[in-house]
Formats: sequence, structure tokens, C-alpha cells
Amino acid sequence: MYKHILIATDGSELAQKGVAHGLELAKGLGATVAFVTVSEPFPTLAWGGAMAGYVAADELTNYQESARKYAREVLEKCKAEADKLGISAKTMHIENKAPAEAILDTARAQACDLIVMASHGRRGFGRLVLGSQTAEVVSLTQIPVLVVR
Repeated sequence: MYKHILIATDGSELAQKGVAHGLELAKGLGATVAFVTVSEPFPTLAWGGAMAGYVAADELTNYQESARKYAREVLEKCKAEADKLGISAKTMHIENKAPAEAILDTARAQACDLIVMASHGRRGFGRLVLGSQTAEVVSLTQIPVLVVR
């Protein structure tokens, strides 16, 4: 049925449920896995003020280094879990993109036939205020999405 599953994670406890579920599905189907984590662009509001360019450049560098380190840790953990289950997996860190856009682009580029991701399941005002990358992925993709709550 599904041969190549994209599992999106931000490293959170909730996302870990999606990772675990996606890995069990991949194991059962004999599918390969692509893990993706996304680092959003550095906040543009940090660039305001007369001396901001100098200060923000240092902050940008710190932000990028921290994001890369965090992504590496998250993806290494995911890859280790896949290896333990005997699942062929690769990892990708996408920088400077909105998560939903990066997930969709990666799923298409990697020819994935299923996207697995977790969601808080917020509704109404909470979803409006906090946004929902999962809802955006679901509404914009042609690829099936398995949402783990």
C-alpha cells in the first residue's frame, strides 16, 4: 500500500507519538521512511532599530546554529529508532521555511505516498490563534496524511 512514508517532527513529546506511530506503520508495511524537521526563518522583527543589523546578525548566527544542533539531535534520535526496528530511513532538516510548506515540498520531492504527523487537535479560537501546520498540510496536499493525536 504505502512504500515511502514522510514523518514530520519538531522533536516535541506530541510529535514523538507521530514518529512512533509512523515507524510502526512503516514496519508493518515494509515501507521506507523519510524524517523531516523544519526550522522557521529568523523573526524579521528582530531586525529593527539603528544598531539592529549588527546585533541581529549575531542573533541570526546563534539562531541558525541552535536550530541546526536541535534538528541534528531530533533526527539522530528518529534515525536510531528506525534502525532499531530495521526500517530504512533518511533524515532531512529544512531551514528557513514555514513548516507546512517545507513538509509538502519535501513529500513531493521525495516521492512519498503518505505523510505522518501529529496534531494537538485544537479547534476554534485556539487553532486560529496558534495556527495549525497539520491543518495546512491536510488542506493543501494531494498526498494522504495520517494525523496522530
